[in-house]
Amino acid sequence: MVSKTLVATSVTAATLAEFKAEISEAILGGADVVEFRLDFLQDFNAERDLGDLLNSCEIPRIVTYRPQWEGGMYSGDDDFRLGVLKKAAELGAEYIDVELRAADSFFKESYKLPEGTKLILSSHDFESTPPVASLKRTVQAMWERGADVAKVATTATDISHSADVLSLLNGARGPTIALAMGERGVVTRLLAPKFGGFLTFAALEGRPSAPGQPTLGELQGLYRAGSQRSDTRVFGIVGNPVSHSRSPVLHNTAMEAVGFNGVYVPLLVDDMAKFLEAFSLPDFAGFSVTIPHKEAALALADWADPVASSIGAANTLVRQEGGGLSAFNTDWEAAITAIEGALGGPGSLEGKTVVVLGAGGAGKAIAFGAAERGANVIVANRNLERAEQLVKSVPGAQAVSLEQVSAGEVCGDVIANTTSVGMHPMEDATPVTQEAISKYSVAFDAIYTPLETRMLREARHAGCTVVGGIEMFVGQAVKQFELFTNSKATPDVVQLMREVVLNSLQ
Repeated sequence: MVSKTLVATSVTAATLAEFKAEISEAILGGADVVEFRLDFLQDFNAERDLGDLLNSCEIPRIVTYRPQWEGGMYSGDDDFRLGVLKKAAELGAEYIDVELRAADSFFKESYKLPEGTKLILSSHDFESTPPVASLKRTVQAMWERGADVAKVATTATDISHSADVLSLLNGARGPTIALAMGERGVVTRLLAPKFGGFLTFAALEGRPSAPGQPTLGELQGLYRAGSQRSDTRVFGIVGNPVSHSRSPVLHNTAMEAVGFNGVYVPLLVDDMAKFLEAFSLPDFAGFSVTIPHKEAALALADWADPVASSIGAANTLVRQEGGGLSAFNTDWEAAITAIEGALGGPGSLEGKTVVVLGAGGAGKAIAFGAAERGANVIVANRNLERAEQLVKSVPGAQAVSLEQVSAGEVCGDVIANTTSVGMHPMEDATPVTQEAISKYSVAFDAIYTPLETRMLREARHAGCTVVGGIEMFVGQAVKQFELFTNSKATPDVVQLMREVVLNSLQ
């Protein structure tokens, strides 16, 4: 187990000049190691260029010359390729990366590496993640073949594969790099420092060398790779999709500001039950839950707050001391507070009519909250049956179709959109017509990307008071932060969270 996980940046430029420029960029960006991907270079002449390239880098270097049969760009003679790697070692490269499948060829004629160079033996699977037992056999074969560092990279087709890959670092015999490629594998890259990985990769902006690589700035800054420890607690945003979410920047900034030993990561989840089973270690201490898993989160929790049970959806899961999960809903209070602020303050919803668009988790939360505050609630959904099912649990509520609202057949004081219509990348869409919106005094949209949706823009033009999703998002996140950290968020922290989200959306 290493005391500090190294952050490596791969240089993949096509020309020598660009290659050197990227080396400098990686060093300035804070990389600990630079990986030389020689297979990306065009017109590369090892005799002429290799020494010059190595001399242009003042921090440790990994030299890689990846063949096409292992996912690289090199298509020439393999003996020549391995000879270039040996030359790199003779020229003082700190590490060379040799594919496990090529190890026998590399070591023929009893070849020995120079004393100052360490051997990374690697294996890459660009289609799947084999079972853990198979992965362990691969790593064992690397040790037996003389690896100084073992590297396994798989492809995660489900986020549970990331848990399998991270398990390779537990009790590893020696320095190990274990990564899963793709968006469902991002967590293996972000949490490598916590789990004791020898090294993790981060890309220069816009230049990843493998699917799912975070940027150098993200890994070093937002996810604080340098300060993660084995006792760092892990939190995350669970949903599908999650790439648009500003939750990581909000929670990581707040945790760092108060000195809390935690890190918050994006978790692209297809199957909630499978995810919770795979990530059941106590250090996975809490999750924010978004579309489409809020109902499943409530159903799978070991204990639920009565409000979450009444709503029928949870947007927050917190790990109990015994290992179980508690479910909460912080959406409803945040949304209702924002809407009441537009109407005149606490208590202003009493007697008003609130039309809620959408019958998912957020729709349930707002319908419940509005009814709790004395409002008359109408739930509209494209699938009328879902709306009818929802209103059964909200006293006095009515169900209508979305078409009825859009046609102006239904009206009220507040219209609240909780559907995804209008969210990036569908900014030109709107759930109802401008003519229908003009019948309301307040328009609320739970979407916060973009800051102003088409619905809100048209509502503003129609003379409505508009409330953006940013208010609900920050409000619910503050409550989550307090549950995650078991501490009260100060006004300064709340303001910081708001500013961070707004800045990230500009």
